[in-house]
Amino acid sequence: MPLNEGIRRPGERRLSVNPFYGPANPLGDMAEAPPTHRLPDQPVAPATAHQLVRDELMLDGNARLNLATFVTTWMEPEAGLLMAECRDKNMIDKDEYPRTAELERRCVAMLADLWNAPDPAAAVGCSTTGSSEACMLAGMALKRRWTRRNADRYPGVRPNLVMGVNVQVCWEKFCNFWEVEARLVPMEGERFHLDPQAAAELCDENTIGVVGILGSTFDGSYEPVAELCAALDAVQERTGLDIPVHVDGASGAMVAPFLDEDLVWDFRLPRVASINTSGHKYGLVYPGVGWALWRDAEALPEELVFRVNYLGGDMPTFALNFSRPGAQVVAQYYTFLRLGRDGYRAVQQCARDVATGMAGRIEALGDFRLLTRGDELPVFAFTTAPDVTAYDVFDVSRRLRESGWLVPAYTFPPHREDLSVLRVVCRNGFSADLAELLTQDLERLLPELRRQPGPLTRDKQAATGFHH
Repeated sequence: MPLNEGIRRPGERRLSVNPFYGPANPLGDMAEAPPTHRLPDQPVAPATAHQLVRDELMLDGNARLNLATFVTTWMEPEAGLLMAECRDKNMIDKDEYPRTAELERRCVAMLADLWNAPDPAAAVGCSTTGSSEACMLAGMALKRRWTRRNADRYPGVRPNLVMGVNVQVCWEKFCNFWEVEARLVPMEGERFHLDPQAAAELCDENTIGVVGILGSTFDGSYEPVAELCAALDAVQERTGLDIPVHVDGASGAMVAPFLDEDLVWDFRLPRVASINTSGHKYGLVYPGVGWALWRDAEALPEELVFRVNYLGGDMPTFALNFSRPGAQVVAQYYTFLRLGRDGYRAVQQCARDVATGMAGRIEALGDFRLLTRGDELPVFAFTTAPDVTAYDVFDVSRRLRESGWLVPAYTFPPHREDLSVLRVVCRNGFSADLAELLTQDLERLLPELRRQPGPLTRDKQAATGFHH
């Protein structure tokens, strides 16, 4: 969540209450308009509070038109009903809500089977609030395993984690919070993610692991996890260093098993120790739920698992937080049950078809160059063609937003800061019809953009609120 500061204002602003919002006496709730940045002195009617909040939220964007986010923005009404029925259940209290806990265990077992764990019954895992927490837990396990092997040297030396510069910001947070050196493989030329050999060359006796991304947020491409494992196999043969791999499958771990069944990236690779995914991305559940799985109990050090007596029950738990609602876990089980493998395959194939079709139509406009085509994650990135000088991607993003479309524009990290792109995420609920409308809006903008004397965006950093 963003870190917010209090509002510093010389005067106090108050909300405006329409007389019609009031109960039987429409003036009743206008006696004292509630303040905006301190608790009001008196309560207001529930209908009034509801309407005041709803009025402010009208100014939010339409989530279905947000093509920046990977997060699910549509579920079936039946899933919404289940979530409403479970929102008061505390996920951490497994003794009081044993059936919710059982559904969580079933989801872990289903994912272990989906990701080809050698023995799904031996795989261990847990639900989280999202992939960020799941990555933190996986990173903690990697570090703890390394410190046990290097107890004679730690904390005298600083451990490191190797990953591509394209990783999601949660990995930078992990390295900062847990005092791990982040060793980043930069982008080079038309390679926009980690290079296996370059990653292997950054490894040494202090490396706790290497992160492979199954679906980069920058361009939607899969990193070559099998090639990464092979490069680390060669490192072990040469040096004796046994360096594990964590696969950040925030998005791709719920796409590749259904659409790319021959792609070997998961627990079929002995070097893959753990995998995470976001249930609230291509797992097709509203935020926030994620999943972290380890190959077996050995991959998750027992000392990291807390066993607490909570409300009368003995409960093992591995999490950064404690209380959270069980609604999202229930919704994940509902979705697994509802779709099955064939249903997930159909939904993800539809998203990929929308992405590849839309990418082709945008390329045909002639003003843009595709970096990816949506044929891995249903995500594609594109930039302006070399001969386009009247406008840039930030101008396109700003103009599309005038029609309600949120298409992020951003600059790539080292060593490709020279490259700025637009990215489109196609999710369940973003239909071929919506894709056609977006393409038509883009095409209508082009004549006006081409007449500009040059790009109008001066501050590229302020041009978009989007950050990876």
